[in-house]
Amino acid sequence: MDTEVYMRRALELAAFAASIGEVPVGAVIVRRNTGEIVGEGYNRRETDKHALAHAELMAIDTACRKLGGWRLPDCAMFVTLEPCPMCSGAIIQARIDALYYGASDPKSGAVHSVEQMFALPYNYRPLITEGVLREECSRILTNFFRDLRKKK
Repeated sequence: MDTEVYMRRALELAAFAASIGEVPVGAVIVRRNTGEIVGEGYNRRETDKHALAHAELMAIDTACRKLGGWRLPDCAMFVTLEPCPMCSGAIIQARIDALYYGASDPKSGAVHSVEQMFALPYNYRPLITEGVLREECSRILTNFFRDLRKKK
């Protein structure tokens, strides 16, 4: 599986989120055995006025609907930013096999930064790879918040 290809798609989704004024986070869910993208999402909290509208949850929702169940076996998630506690819990609940993320989130990351959700004794743990296209994933966030500060 070419991790950079899928993370680049997540970055495209993040760029779209930024273009509509959302924090630029994108997520893609891929079937590991075929390479087919089965779910995509980007942040929509401001657009939808909804606390649950995180990129990861949007991608999980799409993948579950497409695959016809709440379990996502043999699937990997690619997300541009380290998941928060809510999204990490959803990854556990969906039984996603592997998680690849780009930038760390020192303020609310729940994989390695603030918490280590997947180190807790839950009944399911994905394989984790951090730092995929880290520079690009960090840059889109840094530029977004820099531009937002300039506007204010």
